[in-house]
Amino acid sequence: MASAEARLAAVEERVRARLTRLAASDRPIVAGPWTGEVGFELVYWIPFLQWAVEAVAIDRRRVIAVSRGGVRSWYRQVAADYADVFEHVSPERFHAATPLKKQIGVGRFDRAVARDVMRSRGIARTHLLPPALMYRLYKALWRLDPSGRGFDAFARSARIAPEADEAVATLPRDYVAMRFYFSTSFPDTPENRAFAADAIADVADRHPVVLLNNDIVLDDHRDFAGGARDRVRTVAGMRPETNLATQTAVIARARAFVGTYGGYSYLAPLCGVPSVAYYSATAFKRHHLDRAQRMFAALGEATVQPHDVAAGELPGPLLDGLRPAIAS
Repeated sequence: MASAEARLAAVEERVRARLTRLAASDRPIVAGPWTGEVGFELVYWIPFLQWAVEAVAIDRRRVIAVSRGGVRSWYRQVAADYADVFEHVSPERFHAATPLKKQIGVGRFDRAVARDVMRSRGIARTHLLPPALMYRLYKALWRLDPSGRGFDAFARSARIAPEADEAVATLPRDYVAMRFYFSTSFPDTPENRAFAADAIADVADRHPVVLLNNDIVLDDHRDFAGGARDRVRTVAGMRPETNLATQTAVIARARAFVGTYGGYSYLAPLCGVPSVAYYSATAFKRHHLDRAQRMFAALGEATVQPHDVAAGELPGPLLDGLRPAIAS
């Protein structure tokens, strides 16, 4: 324990020293690029950036957040400018260049994207604030306290207010957003396919459903596209450079989100929307969920309800009594 505490103190000192040097400079700061999982981006990376900006009084007008999918609204509290990876590389190149989703180092792809962002803005010199700095601090925290409660001292959170998106204008006034995709927690099995189909039909019996499925391949997750078709709509025409922005806008207007346990089930509560999330394999670490729930509790009433498929509990009854959609 003493060794872990000493290591954390040393790492924290180095991280704060790095941030202090950034604050003292007048160069722009490229925060990212983030190329990893949606869940870690929402629960760890963005809260780390919000803490970092506050901890050493970095002027957010100097910060350029770099991510993918048009998520400018996610970074509004920390960055005055936003650059999208897909403004500079194709989804195919992105997928091939980012097989490791934990950015514990700064790779050639990260540096290349940062250089492209600089060139596109006519910036000659900048500072890089990479996810690796967050991982360095948070790994030391995990060693000291696997429960993750220590993160609260090095993280700040805020609700997400999505930007206007024309896709929302065509949707029903009241609906449930849904997305089932296959992952380590919800593998592609006949049982999971049957459950996802039953879940979509169950919700569609009670409310209009908007599926967030798309054909954009950015990682190893694949959407489940089957299920009921009555009272079910999809969001057409999603593009790589704005797909997450569109999904954020659709989720934020929904009565609830229902789908696979993972990043999208975390996005919903950050938009003030309750989430019902399913898994069939406990491939996820409980302390990530606990960290997310503490964050949601600090921001409002919306939270995520994780459910094991084996229990056979369909989402319809869980949605009864939830607030209607916000009028556009």
